[in-house]
Amino acid sequence: MTDTRESRITAMLDREDIRALRLHYSALLDGNAADRMGEVFTEDAEVIVTVGAMKGLDEIKTSLRDAYQSFDTRKAEHFPFVHAIANHEITLTGPDTATGSCYLLDFVTDRPGAQHPFLLLGRYVDDYVRVDGEWRISRSELDVLWPNDDAAEA
Repeated sequence: MTDTRESRITAMLDREDIRALRLHYSALLDGNAADRMGEVFTEDAEVIVTVGAMKGLDEIKTSLRDAYQSFDTRKAEHFPFVHAIANHEITLTGPDTATGSCYLLDFVTDRPGAQHPFLLLGRYVDDYVRVDGEWRISRSELDVLWPNDDAAEA
């Protein structure tokens, strides 16, 4: 194999590992496993979401654990929300760094069947870094696209 082919294969594997990382985040969050977020984020990660910013792994774990509890209105202890990820684009910016974005379809599960289950539609914009051979999210910002109170009324 040529160096170009090998580098392309390495890049494909890196992008796939990063996609799997974002999916793993959703599975941990939806499954009430916020204490395992060290599998997803760096120690000094920053996460910016609708309720504010979280800085550092301990604050991220605490905030996501609290969010889970506040959404588990039925006390089902499983999947009070479902974070579906789509259209993940990743740009490798160096051997151990990357940027990316993906769509978020955020569903809640405590609404009656006649109501739509969407909590929000958004887009994650992320920075990734490889730490000890594993990809991690070092910064993530959620851009909420809907609902948008500033949207023009039809």
